[in-house]
Amino acid sequence: MTRASYHRKHLFTNLLLITLGVAVAVALSQNRAFTGFLLHLGTLGYIGAFVAGILFVSTFTASVGILVLFLLAETLSPIEIALLAGLGAVVGDLLVFRYVRDDLLEDMQYLYKKFGSRHLHHLLRTRYFRWSLPVIGAVIIASPLPDELGVTLMGISKMKTLRFIPVSFFLNSLGIFTVISAVHLIGG
Repeated sequence: MTRASYHRKHLFTNLLLITLGVAVAVALSQNRAFTGFLLHLGTLGYIGAFVAGILFVSTFTASVGILVLFLLAETLSPIEIALLAGLGAVVGDLLVFRYVRDDLLEDMQYLYKKFGSRHLHHLLRTRYFRWSLPVIGAVIIASPLPDELGVTLMGISKMKTLRFIPVSFFLNSLGIFTVISAVHLIGG
């Protein structure tokens, strides 16, 4: 198998897996029993907070994760929720981070070599571009927005896993604490 055919097959496999993942997420979101199970996590205390953290980071499950966190805010303190859900969010982010850094980056490099230009090559090599990727990624992770784009930017910047884990934990915990605290302030 030639190197080009290997990359085409690898790229096709990854696109197929992403498409399948989206289809499964959409199908499960339409299933009442499954969504009822997810909302039941709000009654499971600390375990529910951990699982809600995993759900909090994905575009397809963020709304359910936030809803479970709001339900947990009725019985747990914002600090407890932030720490436990922050740990869960690290698990969710780590899955995306490892995939992006290890698999997707290889596919992007193949496409870049095939279709990239010298101007793009120069931009990607600049010191400011490499510095800005993790910073923009950190802002996205700390926000209530789903984390995929932020994690992708950090993965593209080739951040080491041992550096990513505490950054992800801190930023997700901070974002979750902010959301839960806002609910406490608004709710009385």
